[in-house]
Amino acid sequence: MPLAAECEAYMRFMKMQGTGNDYIYINCFEEPFPENPEALALRLSDRHFSIGSDGLIFICPSDIADIKMLMYNADGSNSPMCGNGIRCVGKYAYDMGLTKKEKITVETPAGLKHLSLNIAGGVVKTVTVNMGRPILRPADIPVLSSGEAFVNQPVTVDGAVWKGTAVSVGNPHFVIFLPDISALDLETIGPKFENHPTFPHRINTEFAAVIDKTTINMRVWERGAGETLSCGTGACATLVAAVLNGLTDRCVDLNVAGGALKIHWDEDTGNIYMTGGAEFSFSGEIPV
Repeated sequence: MPLAAECEAYMRFMKMQGTGNDYIYINCFEEPFPENPEALALRLSDRHFSIGSDGLIFICPSDIADIKMLMYNADGSNSPMCGNGIRCVGKYAYDMGLTKKEKITVETPAGLKHLSLNIAGGVVKTVTVNMGRPILRPADIPVLSSGEAFVNQPVTVDGAVWKGTAVSVGNPHFVIFLPDISALDLETIGPKFENHPTFPHRINTEFAAVIDKTTINMRVWERGAGETLSCGTGACATLVAAVLNGLTDRCVDLNVAGGALKIHWDEDTGNIYMTGGAEFSFSGEIPV
């Protein structure tokens, strides 16, 4: 009689990270898309009993682009876009032979994204992503506020007033600028921002310190994942918020716990460009 393990079906995966934001990638050119991706993301992202990650990303065929990307957070919730994740999708697609183009398009629920792959030695070293134009209108982020923007506005958490700026870059963000972010207890205050009634679809919260006109340090509490080492859409939102508040130039080095990103908000087109690394960690098979 065969062992139980021999009767199980297995799915291949690749673990990757971009500035420490780590995800599990499933190649749906070769593997079937699961019936319940939310439950699979929740199970596989557990750092004690499974692979462990900030979420699960599926790389799929597309009718309108080179690649389609679908992303699920560690808690099983769906996100339309992931800035660090999409850079890894670009590296995977090129290095694993899904494409040999150095400029590719990726279909996401947040729209079509354009990637420029920076090749050295036959592999992708960094990726520049055109993240599109930021969304500032509160109703579209969404934020429960009237007007055309939510810039340097107060939100009360535990009786304390925090002023921040709301921006969507495919995902909703609330950016708060502080003189020092190193001592913040994000485990305590992060969930209170994430689930604040001002933000009906929950919110990612960035706590940022401006070092000079071209340098920002940032920490992030991501909805559905908690504090992570990096957040690509959050880095883009932070630069936009900094410019709107007159704090920096339109091109900055943005430092996160997992490394550094180059973010540029182009004045002529209104598009945000993010450049950063993408790395393979390991691959394997999982029973499904």
